[in-house]
Amino acid sequence: MELAGGERPTIVIGGKGSSLSSADVYAVARGFRKVTIDPAALERLSRSQSPPPHQAAVESISKFLASDESRAALVVLINKLVVSEAAVRPTFPSLIGEILGLQSGHSSLDFGSSGGLVTSLFKLNGKHPDEFVGATKDEISVLEKSAAASVGICAMLDCCASALVKLSDAVAAFSCEAARADVGLFDLPSSGDGFSIKDETDVAADIKAFLFGSKTVGQLNSGPFSDIPAVHGSFRGAVRALHGRIRVELNSSINVRKNAVGVVSHVKEKALVALVLPLAMSIQSMCELSLGRAMTVATSLGNEEKRKKFMEDFEKRCPSLDVMREGLCLVSEKAASGSDSVEVLHGVYELLVILKEILAWEAAAALYALELDSSIEKPEVNDPACINVNSENEKVEKKGEKKKRKKTLGRGTSILWKVFKDMLSSQNDASIDNVATFGHWAELLARYFDPEETRLDTLLGKIKEIVESNEVRRLPKIPKGTRDFGKEQMAIREHAFSVITGVFKRHGAVSLDTPVFELRETLMGKYGEDSKLIYDLADQGGELCSLRYDLTVPFARYLAMNNINSLKRYQIAKVYRRDNPSKGRYREFYQCDLDVAGQCEVMEADFEVLKVLTELLDELNIGDYEIKLNHRKLLDGMLEICGVSSEKFRTVCSSIDKLDKQSFEQVKKELVEEKGLAVETAEKIGTFVKKRGPPLEILSELKGSGSSFLGNRGSVLALNELEILFNALEKSKCLEKIVFDLSLARGLDYYTGAIFEAVFKGSTQVGSIAAGGRYDNLVGMFSGKQVPAVGVSLGIERVFTIMEQLEKEKNKVLRATETQVLVAILGKDLLLAAELVSELWNVKVKAEFGLNKRVRNHIDRAVESGIPWVVFVGESELNSGILKLKNIESHQEEIIPRERFAEELQKRLNMV
Repeated sequence: MELAGGERPTIVIGGKGSSLSSADVYAVARGFRKVTIDPAALERLSRSQSPPPHQAAVESISKFLASDESRAALVVLINKLVVSEAAVRPTFPSLIGEILGLQSGHSSLDFGSSGGLVTSLFKLNGKHPDEFVGATKDEISVLEKSAAASVGICAMLDCCASALVKLSDAVAAFSCEAARADVGLFDLPSSGDGFSIKDETDVAADIKAFLFGSKTVGQLNSGPFSDIPAVHGSFRGAVRALHGRIRVELNSSINVRKNAVGVVSHVKEKALVALVLPLAMSIQSMCELSLGRAMTVATSLGNEEKRKKFMEDFEKRCPSLDVMREGLCLVSEKAASGSDSVEVLHGVYELLVILKEILAWEAAAALYALELDSSIEKPEVNDPACINVNSENEKVEKKGEKKKRKKTLGRGTSILWKVFKDMLSSQNDASIDNVATFGHWAELLARYFDPEETRLDTLLGKIKEIVESNEVRRLPKIPKGTRDFGKEQMAIREHAFSVITGVFKRHGAVSLDTPVFELRETLMGKYGEDSKLIYDLADQGGELCSLRYDLTVPFARYLAMNNINSLKRYQIAKVYRRDNPSKGRYREFYQCDLDVAGQCEVMEADFEVLKVLTELLDELNIGDYEIKLNHRKLLDGMLEICGVSSEKFRTVCSSIDKLDKQSFEQVKKELVEEKGLAVETAEKIGTFVKKRGPPLEILSELKGSGSSFLGNRGSVLALNELEILFNALEKSKCLEKIVFDLSLARGLDYYTGAIFEAVFKGSTQVGSIAAGGRYDNLVGMFSGKQVPAVGVSLGIERVFTIMEQLEKEKNKVLRATETQVLVAILGKDLLLAAELVSELWNVKVKAEFGLNKRVRNHIDRAVESGIPWVVFVGESELNSGILKLKNIESHQEEIIPRERFAEELQKRLNMV
């Protein structure tokens, strides 16, 4: 990459706002850019107070690098000397800059120690070591802490790998064309529940962007092509991790005061080795997959003799997997021994070079196979339409000229064809019948795939245009933790909401709606450790707002703000939590709440809320469930008995609340190590929280003589309240669904009495499906006036998951509509359809209409939508004053009078 006249571009180090990139390091290392230090940076260094220089100790271990790696290390070193807050003489980085400008000798630099490097630097610059006074302590500290050799090699590795990330996807897409791979292999929709891997879905989307519009793909749906998203996605992730670390390493300053001079730490080198080992593994997988694709492409060559010569040339000249595996084993051995980090990094860089060469051979193989295929229409190399990403790549045929229509490449791969052919322009006159031509192409492409080549910049630019501009790439996505719901899912949801609303209204509850966001101060301090999951909104005019976390706190705010002392309300609305999405756990989801606020008899409201919960779960018909129940005062009494201080009650409860997901040993470890409890205290808590069973049995045990709870006032009050509650639930025939569980803690801060949680016991694992409890002080937090309340919240999203699974197991088509009648017009007479269907709509019959002359199309529509009745209206029926009525399920047909057809349908639908 030289300018006219042989002048190399210059990279300025230390300039205002400038930063050093991996591409800069690679360019200087390979000798097609030069380095200069910003004069202002040197001026700043000259103002620093430099202590007297001294000669650094030279360690016995020497480390010499390849010439390009030495140059990369020197670039890193210059930048560190300039940007670090250290007493560095301007002459020192300038000396290194002069050495970088030399044409040779860089491999003689000794990076084994700071003293060895200083000595070899002055030697290379023409000064005898006895003639210089050495480096300052700060300069030596920068040399020792910079890990320049390791960072420099990693920068070269980052530059090359980043280019290959984009290039490998393009080459894979090109092979898909040559091997006729099925584009359906790359249908990987992004999931909002956290069960998709972004890198894999992005790779699949990019491959589809290249192949968009292709008429050649779609035949091969197995082999090495199905693994592209997983293997290339892993490679992307490993390269991204390296890139992020090296960007910081190149431009961060060094704290020279932290360690004493001469105390060299190799932690940074070891960290870089740990970072590149996953990359080395992914490089091996990439090589194996690329070779596999190339071999598959070779089998598509129609001529047996060409295929045989092709394979012989390929196996003879292309790097083999044995070489790759030997290199990886060597890298792994050196990494395990911890002896030489630089050798490990150098080894990984060599593996990347092998990958580059293998990709070049794969690209050449695909190009050669496509060139031999006369059934494919290839874009002209000099066709300007090939350069435009959005061009149709179609030729206008001359009038009267008849040609057999050829298959076309995808829009993206057409552009790749043009760019590859441009790269190989010097070989355009080579005979395509000569298999050796393919080998020449591979060697040229391997050279052009190097970051120092301007033609690679052109290719990467085209690749970027393809993946960013292609129609496939424009498909939108939804955020993680959210979902779209199709017509079948909405039918299930609407049915569930109808059942839930009916139960709430049966108990005399009224509906309420509150804003989707609240003032942040309203929500904070109500959810304990879960407050970190609240979504905060950007300041839009002086008010700090957050999305609601639940419906209970907004309800309490509503009561306090409007001075309401008594209200039984229900609310069905969305809430938002900044949680990690997982199966059954979303960031946006519905809650269905019932709350009873106001003074009442002991356990009166608690009983009704629990009764409502059992009715909801029974009528939703989801299967077996249990409701775990405890009392907050009993829980506090238990902690007090165990010797836990009152200020730790809430944080300890938060840990106990995890017992449904973790073993007690895990919770015990958290209580001791993170919450600061004594081991004896944690073990005593364990003897209590393991108690669970039928409510009246456990209650009898806790109230029996000798029970430690009887000596605690709060616990006695809780046990008396629970006795009233259990007896009421027994009378209502729903106590068998209740389990008294002392491990239930419910981590929310506002609970003050009975607490409960419903758990599904079927095969679909969704966790808790409902929860609630008493909160007598929440309203008072807002108004100072205490309004006791108790409520339950149904986790409807998890209930939906169960209901959807049950529908799948029934293997029954779920109706998304409630249409009762399809008026089938056997023709295109919209006026007739409007007349007839309006008669049905006017008498409240749910009806649709269709205009199509084919009877079969109307029947198929009715069957697909589950519409039970079809009225056929044709010319003969109109002339006779009759209509044909067909029952889809029984296949029976009958004739009904035209003037009474709405009335007749009402009879059959039991509407009259």
